[in-house]
Amino acid sequence: MTSIALGGGFSSPPEQAARAFRAVLESVSRPGTLQSVSGAQPPAPLSIAAGMVLLTLADGTTPLHLAGEVDCPPVRDWITFHIGAPLVGAGQAMFAVGRWQDLLPVERFHQGDPDYPDRAATLIVLMNDLTNAGATLTGPGIKTVAQLSLPEIDAFQRNAGQFPLGLDFIFTAGDRVAALPRSTKVEGAPCM
Repeated sequence: MTSIALGGGFSSPPEQAARAFRAVLESVSRPGTLQSVSGAQPPAPLSIAAGMVLLTLADGTTPLHLAGEVDCPPVRDWITFHIGAPLVGAGQAMFAVGRWQDLLPVERFHQGDPDYPDRAATLIVLMNDLTNAGATLTGPGIKTVAQLSLPEIDAFQRNAGQFPLGLDFIFTAGDRVAALPRSTKVEGAPCM
């Protein structure tokens, strides 16, 4: 285990975990809204926001898949030390983290079962930037419409068409986080 793994967690766990949980909850409840988080410094290539989401939502019983460049010794060691989540293949993951191109095809992740749609995976997508531009979002938690810069449109439209099954997405860039639950309808063009 590297010394990088020992640092970068919450310095004040109760307070920072509560704030991070509130930001993630707000972004999931109001798709397309951007929330800022702070308090953790995970190793690259994880963003601050991705590290905060993992520290907040994952624990030692949460199967986690690392995709692409995220699957590296510093990140593995950091997750082992701070979270203890078991690292698994895509098909067994409840959470997966990586860049969009490394998470494709998203159909390889568990979409839930008719009796247990809540057992679907959540994908944490590392983005270069997050803005309120690009795709148009409608659905629960959105008063009229919202916009969010998404890496593509088709995959999210197919995903919403499976509701109540399907994946949930959390997008992170720097210290910003936004979410796209499976119940959200997506139209328009991607904004990369």
